Amino acid sequence: MYRTLRGVDDVVSGYTGGSVANPSYEAVCTGLTGHAEAVRVDFDPDVIPREVILDVFFTMHDPTQLNRQGGDVGTQYRSAMFSTDDAQREAFEAARRRAADWWPGEIVTTIEPLGDFFRAEEYHQDFFAKNPGQGYCLAVALPKVNKIRRSYADYVLA
Repeated sequence: MYRTLRGVDDVVSGYTGGSVANPSYEAVCTGLTGHAEAVRVDFDPDVIPREVILDVFFTMHDPTQLNRQGGDVGTQYRSAMFSTDDAQREAFEAARRRAADWWPGEIVTTIEPLGDFFRAEEYHQDFFAKNPGQGYCLAVALPKVNKIRRSYADYVLA
């Protein structure tokens, strides 16, 4: 979804927040590695503000669900942000406060220090673009993509 926005240079799917080096998707899905599925977004803040990147995060998933996203259940689906330093943590906290204004219920998104980030398998990279007709993409991802396109139209690539 981030790839559809102007100023986003790279998006990498991966795993972080756990205790196992170079985990596989299958290992992460057991819930035993402690990792969360995560996305690293590299962007040009002169084109798209950091606040927009963070607000997109809170728009495209439900930050009120603990250890789940829709039908996907487990700690690997926790709503979490992983910060590299105090300034980034403060920006994340501000975004979480903004999200509380538009989500009913308590925001459960955690802000954790970024440890090692492990790139997910190639088939996870650009999953939506590679699998537009897949059931999950049609039923779950496409409505989120459309919501981002409507909500952040000023930043959507033509």
